[in-house]
Amino acid sequence: MEEQFILRVPPSIAERIDRLLSENASSSEDKSLDLVFSEDGRTGTFVIGNDRFPASLLDLPSVVESYKTYDDSALVKTADVGQMIMVREPGDASPDVVEYRHGLTPPMRDARKRRFRREPDLNPELVQRVEKDLVNIMSGGTVESLDAEGNGQGEAVDEDARNANKKAPTAPATKPEVPGTGGNAGEAYGSDSDDSDDSM
Repeated sequence: MEEQFILRVPPSIAERIDRLLSENASSSEDKSLDLVFSEDGRTGTFVIGNDRFPASLLDLPSVVESYKTYDDSALVKTADVGQMIMVREPGDASPDVVEYRHGLTPPMRDARKRRFRREPDLNPELVQRVEKDLVNIMSGGTVESLDAEGNGQGEAVDEDARNANKKAPTAPATKPEVPGTGGNAGEAYGSDSDDSDDSM
């Protein structure tokens, strides 16, 4: 797999990058592109020619797959892209969050709020108690909350739960007696065949 990222730049910078990539690099006034990050790994500087622009590394709300093709019919997956480098104009404010709230396309606008479920509000003490109980159960022990309630009551609850899970034996279903219908109902005798079915 290749290493890929998304570079989002303002329109003025996009024109300069397009000119640099389409022309011969020696004839363009913007001869160099560079991207330098600071020690935190989230903020940096994008350099094109002699101009410097602030940049930020942001996480996308969802993973984007990228593909390449050699024959315009078969696609080959090349990478999973989960981050974007956003270049800003020098006067623009720096984003204060690590995760970008929008996706790359218009349907993914405000994706985190509209498309994903909220994280549940869990009590940390409850989570720790449940983790401790699970570890006890996995090691062959019992849940502490049941032991604290008392053995007599806990055994009665366990016995009721065992009995509820058992299925009672069922008797085979019998066919209801259906009076004969049709033209033979008034006749005293049936057909001459011994293997005829009277139920029909």
